[in-house]
Amino acid sequence: MAAVPYDVVNTEEARALAAGNPLSFLHASRPEIDLPVGTSSFADEVYLRATANFDQLRREAPLVLEDAPTVYLYRLSMGAHEQIGVAACFSVEEYDRGQILRHERTRLDKEDDRTRHMLGLRAQTGPVFLTYRARPVVDTLVEQVTGTVPLYDFTAADGVRHTVWRTEAPLAHRLREAFVAVPALYIADGHHRAASAARARQRLGGGEPGEWDWFLGVAFPHSQVRILAYNRVVTDLGGHTPDAFLRGLGGRFTLRDGPAIPERRGEVAMFLGDRWRTIEFGGTTATASPADRLDVARLQDGVLGPLLQIGDVRTDPRIDFVGGSRGTTALEDRVRSGSAAVAFSLHPVSVEDLMAISDSGGMMPPKSTWFEPKLRDGLLTHLI
Repeated sequence: MAAVPYDVVNTEEARALAAGNPLSFLHASRPEIDLPVGTSSFADEVYLRATANFDQLRREAPLVLEDAPTVYLYRLSMGAHEQIGVAACFSVEEYDRGQILRHERTRLDKEDDRTRHMLGLRAQTGPVFLTYRARPVVDTLVEQVTGTVPLYDFTAADGVRHTVWRTEAPLAHRLREAFVAVPALYIADGHHRAASAARARQRLGGGEPGEWDWFLGVAFPHSQVRILAYNRVVTDLGGHTPDAFLRGLGGRFTLRDGPAIPERRGEVAMFLGDRWRTIEFGGTTATASPADRLDVARLQDGVLGPLLQIGDVRTDPRIDFVGGSRGTTALEDRVRSGSAAVAFSLHPVSVEDLMAISDSGGMMPPKSTWFEPKLRDGLLTHLI
């Protein structure tokens, strides 16, 4: 039943993953897979089908409606990497007040989509990925819980192991108390889910308290969070020939042959003409903001904007994004197939960058971070 998050696969990929499995949670999170090919993901019948599919899953799948609130722990294991988060409901009011910090602007169409989905199902089906500065008291409590028998423990088809524990009342209370002393939570992944939960609260609450005052999330200590690069491919060279584009780059930056993965910050790898090169940006000015110092921002300001005429990467159809988990061969394949003219491989943003930018009230450029491993939908759902 557990499925990948709705926003990491397209319709065709979701349809393939759910094929032959009527209990896949993708029938609730990506219901267009059960409608005729070509149906818009935002059509009215999609949201009606989502509600019907969710109701069917509640009847036919092994879902349990808890009779009392509690706190869960959610461990993700991928190879040698392991991270354990506290899964619970978090305050929408604190999100609205800015105590749960964001680093990314949201798109209205994506907010509209998840808000309609939440209102139709009266449920939040995908958790927001949160992080916080690690605290020893929380770590100690987590260790006590993870020594008990888990509620779920399985390895998904992609090799990621997912383990969930339900805490007993005394420990659940102590975990809640420990988080009172956490000065801030940071949205790592799931900005649209959080924003949509706030909009759903406005629609449902009318000033009255209820389950809509909370959004589903999993909070991981910053020391365990792993961020991969979020790479770029561009369909054409903005009217330049390859040689002219290279001359333009060479007039702005140091350009040399280099590896597919940048060796350090301040460098971006570029695949053009069946060859990897390294773009060296050099140092930043002392007055540059934390967000402006990111390689992804410098790529936009120095290359994508002035040379390739890409303004808003959120809306320009000439640019696409490839998560770091797909590797640099995926970038090479896009260029060699002709679907892209050039590809850029970036050095990952650090979680310290994310928190510093959030603390300063800044915003990262779109598609700056790719978090891996991913939480699965369908294991924990919050009814509103």
